[in-house]
Amino acid sequence: MTRQLRSNFEPGTTRWAMRRAQWRAMGLTAEDEVKPKIAIVNSSSALASCFSHLDDIVGPLKAAIRSAGGVPFEVRTAAPSDAITSAGRAGQYILPSRDLIVHDIEVAVEGAQLDGMVCLASCDKTAPAHLMAAARLDLPTIVVACGYQATGRYRGEHIDFEDIFLRAGHVASGRLTVDELSEMSECAIGGPGVCAGMGTANSMHIACEALGMSMAGSTPVRANGDRMWRAVRRAGERIVELVTEDVRPRQILTADAFRNAVTTILAVSGSVNTLKHLQAVAVEAECAVDIAGLFEELAAQVPLLTGVKPNGDRHVDEFEDAGGTPALLKQLAPLLRLDAATVTGPRLGELLAGVEVADADVIRPLENPLARHPAIVVVRGSLAPDGAIIKRTVADDAPLRFRGPARVFTSREEGLAAIKRGEVQRGEVLVLSGLGLRGSPGMGLTSAFVFALDGAGLGEHVAVITDGQLSGLVNKGLVVGEVAPEAATGGPLGLVRDGDVITVDVRERTVDLLVDDATLAARRDRLPAPVPAVGCGWLSVYAREVGPLTEGATLGGRLPRSVATE
Repeated sequence: MTRQLRSNFEPGTTRWAMRRAQWRAMGLTAEDEVKPKIAIVNSSSALASCFSHLDDIVGPLKAAIRSAGGVPFEVRTAAPSDAITSAGRAGQYILPSRDLIVHDIEVAVEGAQLDGMVCLASCDKTAPAHLMAAARLDLPTIVVACGYQATGRYRGEHIDFEDIFLRAGHVASGRLTVDELSEMSECAIGGPGVCAGMGTANSMHIACEALGMSMAGSTPVRANGDRMWRAVRRAGERIVELVTEDVRPRQILTADAFRNAVTTILAVSGSVNTLKHLQAVAVEAECAVDIAGLFEELAAQVPLLTGVKPNGDRHVDEFEDAGGTPALLKQLAPLLRLDAATVTGPRLGELLAGVEVADADVIRPLENPLARHPAIVVVRGSLAPDGAIIKRTVADDAPLRFRGPARVFTSREEGLAAIKRGEVQRGEVLVLSGLGLRGSPGMGLTSAFVFALDGAGLGEHVAVITDGQLSGLVNKGLVVGEVAPEAATGGPLGLVRDGDVITVDVRERTVDLLVDDATLAARRDRLPAPVPAVGCGWLSVYAREVGPLTEGATLGGRLPRSVATE
């Protein structure tokens, strides 16, 4: 060992004696006491198929760490699944669970003074949480993406979890029966792992590799496939080297790394949720980058190079077989910062030197893209001074300009009831207000409302604007999400009234409320004083402590002044 490990306490001290007694009872030897102590962060749960295979990964990963000269310790954290955890409080627990995982990791790993981490990433919130914890603790870390689930067949046609998510909104309108939806749900998922589309989970897995925080060639992968197991073994071996070499996340999570990640997400039309997650990682890393600003800057430069469902007709296994993230990065090389560091060891440019694209029709070259319009559009205007997000697909069949009268709802349930009663009219701009980080609290999920509109045949004939969050997997029609500042903190969205005219222009990247300043000022004066969150429940704590979206919605985190005040 070339350096002193922080986990090695001075013999004879109280801390040394207590640890020695505990670990000897667990079978560790005197030789183990001085080896690198590696946390295996396992967000496992029997509640959802996303996590159902993680426990089986721990044993082989432990073996790889031991063979490399380290001592592994499994650490458990919260394990939120959007499909399961969203049932309570209208989905308000989903985003706050990300930060709960970060705190779980901090307590276990920092409290025990371990030397490094291998994090088993699965569903949507685990990968960003692992990156945030790595950046906060600045300990040698590798994030292992544990793969996407197998899909199924329904009456001879391909089906996956995305289809279930979308089609559920068709039942209320009579376009699909409960029995049909039930039959579909029985065959949509064929095994463990994350949703098999380009949702938040696969997007963040890809972002981990683009950032340099996952082993090269490890995303996306089939859950329990050969590539996943190779990545597990390589990560177990490499983490001990990273500890020995003292290679830390903040050496990797640089401005260039974040630029590369944003470029990559734009090229795959990744999840809109990557904006707030990458910004949160940057805040934890104390790296002065503005993620939304990068999306705005790079939007016109980065074409769509692949069309993985729901953005196009390809499936994620086709993307993997075409070369996955390394092949995508190879095609993007002229736009990337190739000197960026990686946990694999070589710089990004060196890693890409030997990469070949197996299928250039699935992962296109820059000169022959699927589309040239930006996949994720940050819009601003009088209704969203701090920005909002629109997702575009390869086909991009949603209207690019929309002008109409507002119909305001203050909850998802209120909006769903109006759709069911047939009150929503074509040409309206539907505003779901008060669903932001503090107003919800936790940022309410609005996807059920969007899918219900699609099921009612209204998806292409209305626009939706909300300070709530959108599905990272699939959205339909023209939807403007994550409006900032949110209504609960005095944002203009809270001043909209039924009948107000709103305009959205995707090409111009604007979203405006056409109401004069005097009227808005009078409305603001009549607003009731905000009611502070009380109690010690997690959502109450979150509501009191969460920062704005522009700072990643982290708890108490702040961007460096040079970025935060721009």
